[in-house]
Amino acid sequence: MNEKHAKRIDQADQAWLADPEVYEVNTLPPHSDHESFQNLEELNSGKSSLVQSLDGDWLLNYAENGQGPVNFYEEDFDDSSFQSVKVPGNLELQGFGQPQYVNIQYPWDGSEEIFPPQVPSKNPVASYVRYFDLEEAFWDKEVSLKFEGAATAIYVWLNGHFVGYGEDSFTPSEFMVTKFLKKEGNRLAVALYKYSSASWLEDQDFWRLSGIFRSVSLEAKPLLHLQDLKLTADLVNDYQTGSLKVEADIAYRLPNASFQLELRDGDNDLVAEKVGPIRSGKLEFTLEDLPVKGWSAEEANLYQVRLFLYQAGSLLEVDRQDVGFRNFELKDGIMYLNGKRIVFKGVNRHEFDCKLGRAITKEDMIWDIKTMKQNNINAVRCSHYPNQSLFYRLCDKYGLYVIDEANLESHGTWEKVGHEDPSYNVPGNDQRWLGASLSRVKNMMARDKNHASILIWSLGNESYAGTVFTQMADYVRQADPNRIQHYEGVTHNRKFDGATQIESRMYAPAKEIEKYLIDKPEKPFISVEYAHAMGNSVGDLAAYTALEKYPHYQGGFIWDWIDQALENKGHLLYGGDFDDRPSDYEFCGDGLVFANRELSPKLANVKSLYSNLKMRVKDGQLFLQNDNLFTNSSVYYFISSLLVDGKLTYQSRPLAFNLEPGESGNFALPWPETEDERGELVFQVTAHLKEDHLWANEGFTVAEAEEVVEKLPEFVPQARPELVDCDFNLGLKGKDFQILFSKAKGWPVSIKYAGNEYLKRLPEFTFWRPLTDNDRGAGYGFDMARWENAGKYARLQEMSYEIKENSILVITTFSLPVALKGDLTVTYEVDSQGKIAVTADFPGSKETGLLPAFGLTFALPKELTSYRYYGLGPNESYSDRLEGSYLGIYQGEVADNFTHYLRPQEAGNRSRVRWYQLFGQEGGLELSANGADLNLSALPYSAAQVEAADHAFELTNNYTWVRALSAQMGVGGDDSWGQKVHPEFCLDAQEARELSLVIQPLFTK
Repeated sequence: MNEKHAKRIDQADQAWLADPEVYEVNTLPPHSDHESFQNLEELNSGKSSLVQSLDGDWLLNYAENGQGPVNFYEEDFDDSSFQSVKVPGNLELQGFGQPQYVNIQYPWDGSEEIFPPQVPSKNPVASYVRYFDLEEAFWDKEVSLKFEGAATAIYVWLNGHFVGYGEDSFTPSEFMVTKFLKKEGNRLAVALYKYSSASWLEDQDFWRLSGIFRSVSLEAKPLLHLQDLKLTADLVNDYQTGSLKVEADIAYRLPNASFQLELRDGDNDLVAEKVGPIRSGKLEFTLEDLPVKGWSAEEANLYQVRLFLYQAGSLLEVDRQDVGFRNFELKDGIMYLNGKRIVFKGVNRHEFDCKLGRAITKEDMIWDIKTMKQNNINAVRCSHYPNQSLFYRLCDKYGLYVIDEANLESHGTWEKVGHEDPSYNVPGNDQRWLGASLSRVKNMMARDKNHASILIWSLGNESYAGTVFTQMADYVRQADPNRIQHYEGVTHNRKFDGATQIESRMYAPAKEIEKYLIDKPEKPFISVEYAHAMGNSVGDLAAYTALEKYPHYQGGFIWDWIDQALENKGHLLYGGDFDDRPSDYEFCGDGLVFANRELSPKLANVKSLYSNLKMRVKDGQLFLQNDNLFTNSSVYYFISSLLVDGKLTYQSRPLAFNLEPGESGNFALPWPETEDERGELVFQVTAHLKEDHLWANEGFTVAEAEEVVEKLPEFVPQARPELVDCDFNLGLKGKDFQILFSKAKGWPVSIKYAGNEYLKRLPEFTFWRPLTDNDRGAGYGFDMARWENAGKYARLQEMSYEIKENSILVITTFSLPVALKGDLTVTYEVDSQGKIAVTADFPGSKETGLLPAFGLTFALPKELTSYRYYGLGPNESYSDRLEGSYLGIYQGEVADNFTHYLRPQEAGNRSRVRWYQLFGQEGGLELSANGADLNLSALPYSAAQVEAADHAFELTNNYTWVRALSAQMGVGGDDSWGQKVHPEFCLDAQEARELSLVIQPLFTK
């Protein structure tokens, strides 16, 4: 309604569901999320008697067809047949309705052809009932009823009286209910509809879940009550002192009223105060020349504002709001925080829990924030809706920069399959949607305006453009000139460029961004979504972080933080697994962390490239660049270490380097003498926190760097083994070993050490990897299909052997069902110790195109359950995702090498491997490099098994599968629906390649 608070409406009307101009009825004006208490003791304890929670067990009737029980809201309605449901909670995750995952398309697409603002005819309705008694502290006060979040439309009754209606799922709907309340036996009823006209504005890329998924509470309002508080906390005098402007809206119904405002620091010491009378409902004043420290993600200095409200000397209410002093501004097309050019090292984040859906907990939020900080992420975009208020309080406290985004996305109204068609785009230029769209922005800004962490307001996500967005942008800039406003959708219609102060783009290639940056840009650039982290991804993130050298490039936000997978019977499931149709299936699996909040290997790469400490070790010296904006490098200590063949032989005492923010320098490091060392040398430097922080303890590693003086092992045969040349097999044997080569197949059919058979199936050439999500999106399955089974169907051409002085050489040549430039050969040089030097030569294809990989696959006994290797680790790595991996000796269980991406795909590769050991109870095998390092994976499943599986729990472990590669193409990651792997990380199919490794027995761990 255009005059949403102008008059009270006493009757509900179901027609509101399909009316875009009715989006809130009888709601209170939105206001700040300050906390109110009756006295100082309550404030110190954090428990307010002015808030009565209605969370917990509610009664529910769920009607899939939209026909709920008639008049269920009446006081004498018999609800004994209703079931129990948790609030907060998503209905679909409690057995009511079906979870559905779609991205762009609307959930009813293909079932009904409807257009905005129509509502699907199948519109589930949940009829909620909650009984409660009113706590005594509420008996003599005005009382409001607040729903923090409910999807999608709610009608509310209390004790049979209609209270109001609300639609915005992610900001509060609050109603005044004083006159409807009783001291005991209150009956609250809510009819929640899954779809309304608002659904056209809430087409986010997420699970379509409904229900009252955030807290519900009653809030008591004393006769003197703070209704709204606006705090403008600036740094002035060259950012050396603070200025605090206070604007308070007070419900003023008593004479002889007064206030006392205190500003206290983190140690609870008084910084400033102001006292005075209250003569009207408005307070406005400014505290100047405050001795405060600036707030930033690096140094999250928070202060507390306390407002005491008195009547005739008696305290009626005390209010609390944390505040951070900072100055965020746009100058000459560049964003500055406290006078320093800022770079957002960010990530997009949905509110999500694999068990709770969007009803996430405080523990979830703290885990997310701590893990972001530990991985050098300094910014988060609330995609694509306002989060719980607690999240912003925590971002203020821990230190994260935030883009707060209005709950507005209409992606499916303008983007179709393969083209754009904004003919019925919402909101576009249609003024019927202006009120609802503006309301969403106003609700967000009114609630969140006092949070230091919020630097940028976003109008919403992927909703094209139009005059409505221009009007929204005008409102935001007028209402809050101390922040910056952005909206990416104008990139689809440059006529509306004025609706954003930032050139924010999604998934633009790094080279395209660079063109913008060097062409006299007028606006700062951020990649508001980039480096799509779906499955095995985030390849060549370095191409983007390298753009930070351009002043107008101010960082980006990786898509996204957490996989949206739902746990069911211990398994993580994705779209379509609940028979939800239409669905966008595994596209919900694009997080840097898995849905159960386990870290993915991608995060190590992000940590390395996002670090504010840029380190490089060369010729015994450390080059250190301090990219912090406000923090001297002396807050870290540094350790230099020397590894010889992967083993730690030296570690320095803690070192200190003094660099001011933005400075760089070269520092000599203490190393031992290395002239007599015969192995491979690795000079490593690590940086650590010198003190405890909220997000990590003293000693936590924030950055690493290394220099390698490479020395790779080469095979030197010891003596010739015994040769047994028979009709069908060629045998080579010696003490405690025997190897059989099949003359018909051309492959070894048996490798026995100490009587144990290690070869469970014939080896094979491999030119393939199980397709990643990015591979599928880029069409590589079609482009490279000929390589999937080429190795499986290799045909023996010739087999021979050669007796050498200290070894026997077996030579085999093969042809492929792909035309090659020459012979595909494998040679085996075997000595008397049972060592087998294997060399596979690929001559190159006559056909153009890309090659996924080249190497050999071995099926070994599944009893080889443990591994130990020397190479890059500890996580998997790929040619375009090496950052964050370091040379060392690592060990673990083979089963843990398989990374559980939401849909099975290429996983587990270790790069620059020097040697790799596999063992069980009775020894095992070692595979080692021979003159050139290896890519190697040891997994419980074959590439074919992984390729065929839709879920990890479908896979069965029959063998330990080893894949030794000379090379594998990168994983890519600019996006997951078309972008190719960058050329420098691709393999040209016409290029010759060689794999060389040594296999030998391992009798002990």
